[in-house]
Amino acid sequence: MAEDDFDTETLSAYLHLSAAQVARLAERGKLPARKVAGDWRFSRPEIHHWLEERIGLSDEEELLEVEGLLDDAAPADEADRLSLAELLPLEAIEFPLPARTRNSVINSMVELAARTGWLWDPQKMAEAVRSREDMHPTALESGVALMHPRRPMPSILGQPLLALGRTERGIPFGGSRGVLTDTFFLICSTDDRGHLLALARLSRLIAAPEFLGQLRAAPDARTIRQCILEAEQSLPG
Repeated sequence: MAEDDFDTETLSAYLHLSAAQVARLAERGKLPARKVAGDWRFSRPEIHHWLEERIGLSDEEELLEVEGLLDDAAPADEADRLSLAELLPLEAIEFPLPARTRNSVINSMVELAARTGWLWDPQKMAEAVRSREDMHPTALESGVALMHPRRPMPSILGQPLLALGRTERGIPFGGSRGVLTDTFFLICSTDDRGHLLALARLSRLIAAPEFLGQLRAAPDARTIRQCILEAEQSLPG
């Protein structure tokens, strides 16, 4: 078994499902899986991509469940709750973001993240984000994009962080139905669990009543960060 692979027992523990439920999902093609010598094997990167797709299709209750699964899966020394506000330093927030095209948004957002001193190779991050957007755009119908590379990039990050930019007007960023995007988050993670937690928490915030209106009305970086902090504290669970 490859070092990163789950078997049925380890994946059932990770997802807090029974081994029979995991096997049934695999047999029905609901989980990315392959048979090796008659036993199910599950690639860790593919499982995390499956979770990422599930987050994108989930409602509030399901997102809270995903957060709970990921918290339960954390090692004992990493059990602290994720805080988006703590991941988002003031220097990584910019409004208006000086970008009018998809590529200039990606470059500008990566430059924002690099201002923190925690992103050591902006060009490599920009290439990874661009590749992820080419594969499947992260723009949502709400006018928000949750940009990120395909996999966490711990080799070029000093620590996990978020960057946030708002353009003065919406721009085409791959959203469905021609929806324009004006609010951009960049998720820079050092591990799969942290990436999925940040994605799930951001998805919950975006769906919260009045949050996006307050975020778009905020006049400066400090107010934007405070808006996120207060909204995050008001989330149930």
